[in-house]
Amino acid sequence: MPIQIDHIDHIVMTVENVDTTLNWYLRVLGIKSVAFGEGRKALVLNKQRIHLVAKSATIAPCTEHPTPGSLDLCLIASTPLATLLEHLKKERVPIEKGPIKRNGATGLITSIYIRDPERNLLQIANPG
Repeated sequence: MPIQIDHIDHIVMTVENVDTTLNWYLRVLGIKSVAFGEGRKALVLNKQRIHLVAKSATIAPCTEHPTPGSLDLCLIASTPLATLLEHLKKERVPIEKGPIKRNGATGLITSIYIRDPERNLLQIANPG
């Protein structure tokens, strides 16, 4: 019987400061957070989560080299990129690249690239 993986449940982002990261994602991208377990925190994206772990408090098992700023993540937004670009300008978040066409998991996407406070690369895209 072949193995079938359905979807990603969560990923873990190593950060220097969990609260600073949470506040930035809420303020800049409108992503809410949730507390769970023993004081742990995560960003919530529909049915997926991004667990935030401070580099100084990693939980075993963890990556071989937990490093803030090492994540490259693509997020699909329902907000039009033009609206998002206006908001990012107001928040003084520099655009690293884009808008540019790319291939996403389900087809063509139009993307912009920014960095979060931990220097993770975020690709934010609209379908098409």
